[in-house]
This record gives sequence, C-alpha cells and structure tokens, in this order.
Amino acid sequence: MTKANPGNFFEDFSLGQKIAHATPRTVTEGDVSLYIALTGSRFAMQSADSFAIDTGFPAAPVDDFLVFNMVFGKSVPDISLNAIANLGYAECRFLVPVFPGDTLCASSEVIGLRQLSNGKAGVVYVRTAGVNQTGDTVLEFVRWVMVPKRNMDAPAPETQIPDLPERVAPDQLAQGLPPIDAKAYDVALSGAPHLWGDFEPGEKIDHVDGMTIEEAEHQSATRLYQNTAKVHFNAHAQKDSRFGRRLVYGGHVISLARALSFNGLANAFHIAALNSGTHAAPCFAGDTVYAWSEILEASEIPGRTDAGALRIRTLATKDLPCADFPRKTAEDGYAEGVLLELDYWAVLPRV
Repeated sequence: MTKANPGNFFEDFSLGQKIAHATPRTVTEGDVSLYIALTGSRFAMQSADSFAIDTGFPAAPVDDFLVFNMVFGKSVPDISLNAIANLGYAECRFLVPVFPGDTLCASSEVIGLRQLSNGKAGVVYVRTAGVNQTGDTVLEFVRWVMVPKRNMDAPAPETQIPDLPERVAPDQLAQGLPPIDAKAYDVALSGAPHLWGDFEPGEKIDHVDGMTIEEAEHQSATRLYQNTAKVHFNAHAQKDSRFGRRLVYGGHVISLARALSFNGLANAFHIAALNSGTHAAPCFAGDTVYAWSEILEASEIPGRTDAGALRIRTLATKDLPCADFPRKTAEDGYAEGVLLELDYWAVLPRV
C-alpha cells in the first residue's frame, strides 16, 4: 500500500464527511510582506501598525484574503488536489481578525454531492473553517469543486445540493471587529477621502490600473498558501491538459482584484463576508488583470455607528481595461475577457 497521498476522487467523498486538514501555519510578518510583494496591496489598515492602532486595532491585521487563501490552501490536498475546476464560493464570513503570530488550522465538512450526467466527474460542496490557536473560528466559507472519478463504474451518490443564501445578512458582518475611532481615521494616510456615506447603490468604479501576472509570481503566491493543486505547478502534466499549460490559482486573481480596487475603494479596510464568487474564465501567466466594481447595497451594521457596510460586486478582466464596465453579454454569459465576478461585503468608517 502506497504511503503517498494521491488525493481524493469524487467517489471518495460522502455526505457529512469531516476532514481535518494538515498543516498548522503560524502567520508571520514575512508572509504579510510577501503577500504585498505579490499583489501590490496598499490598504493602510493592513500596511501599518501605527495606522491600525490609531483606528482601534491592537496591530495591523493580516489581509483578509491572505487569511482566506491560507485556509483554502490547507483544504486543497484533501478536497481539490485532483480538481478539474473550482466552481464557486458562498456564505464566507471573516469572523475574527488575524495578526502575525497567530496559528491557523483548517477543517472541512462535505455538505453536498452531485454527479455529472456524463458519469465521469462530480461536484463536491464543502464548508471549510479556519481556527486560530485559541480555538476561535476566524473564517468559514462554502465552496464547490468539480472532481473527476477514479472508477467510472462507481455508483453515483444521492444528489444533495445545499441551500445557500444569496448574501450574508448585515447583522453578521461585525463579529470580532473592534470599535473604530472614525474621527482618528486619517484619510490622508489611507489614500482617499471617500467614507461609507459617500457611496450610492448603482455607482460603478473603474479601478483603472492593470497588473500583469508573471509565471514566477503566481506560483510563488500559490506556494505561499501551501496550495498543492497540480494544475498550478506541474507544467509536465498540464501540457496534455485542455489548456496545455498551468492555470493561475483563482485565489490569486481574487487577491489582485482586491488590490486593484484600492484605487476607488481605499477606505474599504475590511472584507466582512463573501456572498458569492465565480471564476468565469481561466487565467494564465502573461495576462494583465484589470478590475471594476459596482455598489450593490449600502447598509448600516446593527449596533454600530462607527462603521457601515457596502455590498460590492467586483469583476476582474484579462487584457481588457474596464472603462466600459464589461460583465454580461446579451446571451447572459460573461463578456469576453471577464475572469472573475465577486460579490462581497466591505466595511468602511462612517462619521
């Protein structure tokens, strides 16, 4: 019997199955610096202890999507090592801030299964949680992934698709968020004067800037998250795949879109929840990523007068500037060049 882990195939999953993922990871200041180097993120709250302390945090929190990608990466060897595609996300909540020195562990539960009609693969729905060294759940999210079958004759499981909400409710957006001293929040240092009350539903923002992804960068980012999915690293294996080359990890595209959104949303200092996400097209080294956002909702957070929430739809494109805000075609598919659609809640100071 082999001691190496070949990864799970569709027939290896069962409804209600619980999986504890290796490996615990202590987040360091080096991880934070490398993340900035790979994404160019400029949000002041995550960049400077002094800014964060003046605003109400004990230190600069770790970027929310760095936490997301680290927890996601721990689930890959057990959930998506052999994946054909990661299809979507829902009900993601960032519950407790993470700081350098915190140690993260992760576990998942299978909450849905659906075999494809061709019998060659299936979709696995999992709820994954990241926990810190004191047992606090810092993050949890649902994702669904297409996984091939090892044995085409394996019987199909009973179809079970979880009922997921369209969005996380506003009363769930401030868990773990310390009181914000909005009067001490320095908009000159943050990079823009626009706070929560300055945005209106329906408003669209072209984030203008583009960032070209280099081969070494996307691989370094994915290694930072200890994501071992073959499609991102093994050029020898991927030459015979549908695309003939390595794919950029979708979480890296999310991080780049978030980093680019600084230009227009500089004071969206905290991602409180991810309502849904779709990877509309593959991304490869050499692609230049742009982004634009639309404000879907502006909501007060119950019990909080120091901060408010914006529900934001951010789209990332490749080799396609976003002055025309590309999203859907007349056939209700994504326009050519759209990589990602992300629906999330961000928290901003209010005065």
